[in-house]
Amino acid sequence: MAFSLTARNPTFHTHQFTALSPFRAKSLSILNFAKMEGSEITEVAQRVGDDDLSLKKKIFVAGATGSTGKRIVEQLLAKGFAVKAGVRDLDKAKTTLSSSNPSLQFVRVDVTDGSDKLAEAIGDDTEAVVCATGFRPGWDLLAPWKVDNFGTVNLVEACRKVNVNRFILISSILVNGAAMGQLLNPAYIFLNVFGLTLVAKLQAENHIRKSGINYTIIRPGGLKNDPPTGNVVMEPEDTLYEGSISRDQVAEVAVESLAYPESSYKVVEIVARPEAPKRAYYDLFGSIVQR
Repeated sequence: MAFSLTARNPTFHTHQFTALSPFRAKSLSILNFAKMEGSEITEVAQRVGDDDLSLKKKIFVAGATGSTGKRIVEQLLAKGFAVKAGVRDLDKAKTTLSSSNPSLQFVRVDVTDGSDKLAEAIGDDTEAVVCATGFRPGWDLLAPWKVDNFGTVNLVEACRKVNVNRFILISSILVNGAAMGQLLNPAYIFLNVFGLTLVAKLQAENHIRKSGINYTIIRPGGLKNDPPTGNVVMEPEDTLYEGSISRDQVAEVAVESLAYPESSYKVVEIVARPEAPKRAYYDLFGSIVQR
C-alpha cells in the first residue's frame, strides 16, 4: 500500500549479501582477470559470466505483480538475476510480467498461508527475499494485519527455515509517526483509518530487526507511477514525514541494496527531490548510521 505523503493534500493509492554479493564478487573477479589477460580472454570471460547467470541462486519477490513489485522483478531481470515471482494469481502474473523470460519463475504463494508453505515456495535455491506486498483496501479492517504484519512475519520465519539470510522490505515513511510527533499529520491519520496500517507495518519491522536476519528496510514516501523527476534522497529512520518518489526509484533502491554491504542491517527512508544531487548507492547507504 502506498500513498502520497504531503500534509496539505494526501492521496491514497495501493501501494530486502551479507558482504559484497557473491554474484557481484564472482563477476568482478572474472572481469578483472579478463582485463589482465587481454581481449581474447575478455570474450571467453563474458561467455562464462553469461552461462553463470543461469546457475545463480534466485531472488524471491513477494508481491511480484503489485505496482512496485513488478518493477522490482523487471529491474532484477534486467541486471541478470534469476527471479522467483511469488504471486497469488498465476494468470495475472503471466500477463503482468514477461512469462517468456527463462530467468523468471512463477510460484503461487499467499503470505497469509503460514511460514511452512512459504518456506516450501522460497526453497533452498533462493539467495534473498524481497517483500513488496501490501493489503488491498476493502471492508476487512484486519487485512493490514494479515498481510503487512503477519504476512511479513511469515516470510521472515520461512527464510529462517530454509536458511535465507537476506531480507529486503518495502515499508513506508511515517510508520513510527507516533514516536515522531506526527499523530496529527493528515497522512498518518488517513492511513491508520484503514485498520491501523502503519502500526501493522511497524510491528513487522520490529520482528525483522529482532530476527537476526540481514535486513534492509526501505521506507519510501508517497509512491508515484510516473517516471522519476528528481534524485533519491536517503535519510535515517524516523526522519522524513512528507515527500514522494517514483516506484521505479523505489524498485532501484531495493535492487541496489542487494549489491552493497553498506545497506545491511539498516532502515532507510527515501523520497525524490529535483534539487537533490545524484549520489552513488554505496554513498547513500553508507551515509546512514543505524540506531
